[in-house]
Amino acid sequence: EKYLTNFARVIKKDLGVEVANLPGAGAAGGLGAGLAAFLNARIEQGVDIVIKAWELKEKMKNADLVFTGEGSIDRQTLYGKVPFGVAKIAKKYGVPVIAIAGNVEDGAYMLLEYGIEAIFSTTPRIMTLAEIRKNPGQLITNTVEQIMRIYRLREEGC
Repeated sequence: EKYLTNFARVIKKDLGVEVANLPGAGAAGGLGAGLAAFLNARIEQGVDIVIKAWELKEKMKNADLVFTGEGSIDRQTLYGKVPFGVAKIAKKYGVPVIAIAGNVEDGAYMLLEYGIEAIFSTTPRIMTLAEIRKNPGQLITNTVEQIMRIYRLREEGC
């Protein structure tokens, strides 16, 4: 943190560009600040790019249920990560959202107050990162299948 603060101070002094309070400037170790200062780049949140590229607002209008996720869900997810952005849109249309992640950290359950109905980990047991990386698609598929089994029970009135 102190190195990023110093980096911002040097940029302000030498280039006259204010990056200290620029949203996203500290991401990736200050890469955003450097790109903005040296290349006049515009910083956009990744979630906004994803929402636009996937036309999520339009698709959300006809959705019954939405799955979203990322590698790790934690309290940082509230600050511009895809699951939070997806939940905000879904909430506007009254669509329930289920989040899945390889790792569910402390603070993740704060998202339940912001439009995510449930959060699930894709790891069924303690696993090394190497084990998870062997077949992440199957872990996701297994998790979603189990969630849909519960969802089907609800639909059947159980």
